[in-house]
Amino acid sequence: MPSAQTLAARLGLSVPYEWWPTQPMLKEIEASGFGWVQLPSPPAAVLADPRSCIRHARAAGSALAATHLRAVLHAPGHLLAGEPSADRGIEGAISYAAECGAEAVVLHARALFDGPGAEDRMLAETRSLAVLAKTAERVGVTLALENLAPVFPGPETISANPLAVRTLARRISSPAVGLCVDVGHANVIAGLRRTSLTRMVEPVLDMAVVFHLHDNLGARWHATDDRPELDPLRIDLHLAPGRGTLNWPEVAPSLLAQDGPMILEIHPPRAAPGELAEAARRALTAEPRTAELPAPLAG
Repeated sequence: MPSAQTLAARLGLSVPYEWWPTQPMLKEIEASGFGWVQLPSPPAAVLADPRSCIRHARAAGSALAATHLRAVLHAPGHLLAGEPSADRGIEGAISYAAECGAEAVVLHARALFDGPGAEDRMLAETRSLAVLAKTAERVGVTLALENLAPVFPGPETISANPLAVRTLARRISSPAVGLCVDVGHANVIAGLRRTSLTRMVEPVLDMAVVFHLHDNLGARWHATDDRPELDPLRIDLHLAPGRGTLNWPEVAPSLLAQDGPMILEIHPPRAAPGELAEAARRALTAEPRTAELPAPLAG
């Protein structure tokens, strides 16, 4: 079992999209026992404009410098390499990360539906990411390609299979490219495919550089959870560990045996950082839960 200090050095918390990471917010995250923070990037239009990008990044970096937190940056989710405008945005995200002090940029990849044109689109994505990886290598930033899951029941993109994302990273073959293994997303897909979470996660751990941790109710095949604060259909819920059905004792040993930050990506409304850190510690160390986390207020 890892020590509290070792676990804190790897645990991180996301700043929700469109929230500005103020110094008080970041200091509270640090004081709550987190060693990392995930910053949301500004919109793609800002990333693509060098002056705006650098100004925004320097302000975020100034707030970050008031703490000892290490950081990753999450690029806008709709940016998929392979199109000129998206490539400019991703290049801007790499520059933003280098300027503010973030060590990695989390990117969505292979977020395409299989079918006519998919092969050409994937080839373009691979070529663009190979070029972008060279930029990342030069500035010392890692690109972490994330496996995804449907937000609501519906078709899966290619990125729902973590192995497909791993194959992409291996084709690029750059020291600046790895995986963001999203355990919550993998839990949804494991449920949809009626397999185990470990079978989804274990084969890709060798390329993991970042982890996203959050809970959900799996595939929600049966409407058995009537908590009024939860969307009755959403499957990608991004709940705090312990608030869903994810089998943490099953996957925790594998996560703890790896390196790389484990970022709690919990969507608002959510509990305070200290409560979220404690929930993560309980889940990852398989300690029995003594009490339920308070349900977040709706809003």
